[in-house]
Amino acid sequence: MAEIVQSACPLNCWDNCGFHVTVDAGKVKKIDGNPNHPITKGKICGRGRMLEARTNSSERLLYPLKKINGQFERISWDQALNEIAAKLQYLKESFGTTSVLHSHDYANGGLLKNLDSRFFNNYGGVTEITGSICWGSGIEGQSWDFGDAYSHGPEDLINSKQIVIWGRNVARTNMHFFENLQNAKRNGAKLIVIDPIYNATAKIAHQYISIQPGMDGILAAGIMKEMLRLGIEDRHFIKNHTIGFKHLEEVLETISIDEVSELTGVPVMTITELAVLYSEGPTSSFFGLGMQRYANGGNTIRLLDALVAVSGNVGIQGGGANYANRQVGQSFNVQALSSAHKKTASRQFLMMKQAESILAAKDPEIKMIIVTCGNPLTQVPDTNRVRQAFTSVETLVVIDQFMTDTAELADYVLPTTTAFEEEDIYYSSMYHHYANYGPKLVDAPGEAKSDLWIWTELANRLGFGAEFAHTRSEWLELGLESLSGEGVTLEKIKQDSFAELPVDTVPWRERIFKTPSGKYEFLSAAAIKKGRQGELSLSLPHESRWSQPELAEKYPFTLLSIHPLRSNHSQHYHLLNGPERIKVEVSPDIAKKRKLADNDFVRVWNERGELNGYVSIMKQAHPGTINIDEGTGRKYGGAVNLLTSSDVSDNGLGSTVYDCLVNVEKV
Repeated sequence: MAEIVQSACPLNCWDNCGFHVTVDAGKVKKIDGNPNHPITKGKICGRGRMLEARTNSSERLLYPLKKINGQFERISWDQALNEIAAKLQYLKESFGTTSVLHSHDYANGGLLKNLDSRFFNNYGGVTEITGSICWGSGIEGQSWDFGDAYSHGPEDLINSKQIVIWGRNVARTNMHFFENLQNAKRNGAKLIVIDPIYNATAKIAHQYISIQPGMDGILAAGIMKEMLRLGIEDRHFIKNHTIGFKHLEEVLETISIDEVSELTGVPVMTITELAVLYSEGPTSSFFGLGMQRYANGGNTIRLLDALVAVSGNVGIQGGGANYANRQVGQSFNVQALSSAHKKTASRQFLMMKQAESILAAKDPEIKMIIVTCGNPLTQVPDTNRVRQAFTSVETLVVIDQFMTDTAELADYVLPTTTAFEEEDIYYSSMYHHYANYGPKLVDAPGEAKSDLWIWTELANRLGFGAEFAHTRSEWLELGLESLSGEGVTLEKIKQDSFAELPVDTVPWRERIFKTPSGKYEFLSAAAIKKGRQGELSLSLPHESRWSQPELAEKYPFTLLSIHPLRSNHSQHYHLLNGPERIKVEVSPDIAKKRKLADNDFVRVWNERGELNGYVSIMKQAHPGTINIDEGTGRKYGGAVNLLTSSDVSDNGLGSTVYDCLVNVEKV
């Protein structure tokens, strides 16, 4: 008999939805939304529903595989684990533990996914990945300004008089926030969207403002410049709760409002209107992740933060510089799970630069890579270089559910479970502050095992099995230990299927910041301590006609690579019905210049690589803009990261995948 069970979405997503999962005869049959969830309220997206197909797919990896003479052959778990453990022990004794690289991403938002760190720390400490392709520049930028990256709770939107959605298409990436926006609009809030592409969120806005990609920080500077000219800045907040404002004033004096307009493509009148709008708060700002994927990305987010501060929209209801909310993850006892104190050696590679770092590594060289929760052959920029690096090492181990582009290169592929085949707590949302409980609902097919089982078995073989001698419930209780005083227990979250985490839904309301000064810092002491530029600047993208005119002559168009609609990065493409193909979305002016029509087959290229696909002319976009959704792999024509750069952003912790010039021609 079919049973409906409360569960949760494991995807690394803003919404982090509650599920109702129909289980019949030991199989997941259907996934719907949990109507009792306080945020997601029974509504889920197609990516969440597709987890049923992911769990039941005939393409699942079922058995451990070893590549022998260029072909994968099935082996036993004992053989796979014995050989991998023996290799790890040999490398530890011969070259040191940092000869092993742990390459990871965030394909699963489960609390117990942190136990991979526990394994590697107890092993002795390996070469780790730091920074983020996704949002690293912005997190670092806000940490310099506020001391951390916190956002307002969803319920606070009702207090906003104006809402600015800046570089973020929430209709595609955050459906429950999109619904909240519609409700706020009906309640009288004015909605403004600033984006290079006229997207589905822009369609519901009162005003859409087209902007040159990568120039968002320059626009924020122009708005502040106009506020100062009109005398409508919040002098009380600036005087009493900030430091370094003089440095900002000096920067703003170096550019004219006409120059801002030229660089951004935004009319001067619109810039003035935005200055007035921000001063007549409360005005809430919601920043997307794309704006900080440029060489000037950290500075861009810092200039947007500065605009929110100068206009007095920090720490008030209905305000905020809403980018991410690290309060959610900080609620858990991740340190206890990871056993960071057991690490005796350490080396770090930037996520964006891992390919170059692998190839250049000395003392020791990288001898082994273990990949978890990721698919770097599609997701890491400069795919050709990544392929070169990952094929250069002696041993590559990939833990996954499917034969991804990365798994195809591996020496060992270990099949792991889906979310419905293991118990965990999911907390990936940066939009809301609820954690969701996901029980084990069905058995895994074949011999697929959970990541935790794999780490435990390897730990047993390497002599530190006692560090993994806990039940799954005991692990979860350890992760929840820091919340026990807040009434969030494993028993309660199991009973309710979700738990509200103790966060401040209006951050910084006491005007006490986590910066060294305790104030909002226009001049960042944390940045200076790290050897970085503490003051704000009017920096530009690295690849643009202003920064590199000769390069822009060869490659005159800006390439964006936004999040796909139907897949969570590369995870779902192989599950979609019908033949998939690369869609090359071009702005109308490019179509006119290159004489392109919808469905024309085109070549997109630059000095890093090339990609072929089919044209789709956007109805409205900033001139010279192309978009190719990220996440597609070799099976569908190749990853957009064949074209993107592995350069690092200004503050050293983010990618520059949107800082990318290309050319296009009909094939």
